[in-house]
Amino acid sequence: MTREVPFVRVTTADAVTTLELDSPHNRNALSTRLMAELTQGLADAAADPGVRAVVLGHTGKVFCAGADLSEATGDDPTVGPRGLVDLQRAIVDCPKPVVAAVDGHVRAGGLGLLGAADLVVAGPQSTFAFTEVRLGLAPAVISLPLRPKLDPRAASRYYLTGETFDAAEAARIGLVTEAAEDVAAALKVFLDAFRLCSPQGLAETKKLANAGVVASFEQDAEERVTQSARLFGSPEAQEGMRAFLERRPAPWVQ
Repeated sequence: MTREVPFVRVTTADAVTTLELDSPHNRNALSTRLMAELTQGLADAAADPGVRAVVLGHTGKVFCAGADLSEATGDDPTVGPRGLVDLQRAIVDCPKPVVAAVDGHVRAGGLGLLGAADLVVAGPQSTFAFTEVRLGLAPAVISLPLRPKLDPRAASRYYLTGETFDAAEAARIGLVTEAAEDVAAALKVFLDAFRLCSPQGLAETKKLANAGVVASFEQDAEERVTQSARLFGSPEAQEGMRAFLERRPAPWVQ
């Protein structure tokens, strides 16, 4: 029997667990399987007393393309949005600092992973876009960790236009912690600092830093899941997603 190749590569060394998104067939899209593997990797790292921090990385030129649109037409439209809410909350609730290391493209739902992470380092090949609005959707569940962190005017601009922006702009608006020419070098600075810190100190301080994000989840998660499910099931979004998958303009494009 051939062993199934994982969508998330897991390695642990020097008190750091690295979870590397590696699903090239769909550009690291948030499929049910990838989210399950990522959630399990976070749980394992959280339970390991020898792990001081978690790194979210990626293979290839794309960190994450967002939702797996091929799974967006199932019988229960809440499954995908609820799965992403749970994954984002797992990142937020992990007692170890979670650092996203990005040097590639991030779109739509993938931005929720960055919002949930404690720190984000973005390299020169990174680009970002909230593309939901162009498909008849909205950045609903990813707003749970992002809105407490993003500059409000910038959130309005990039949510509504779907335009692409670079790492420097992402740092300016609060989406990423640092725009770095050398992602590995910038990441090392953070990880070396975490190794000097007490596990209890890190866990308790992370709770303080994430208080606003946790409040966002507890207040709005169900409403955002309902909104997302309604939009994914709507005729307009169904047509937008078909147009995207078929690489043609949506009918509203002028």
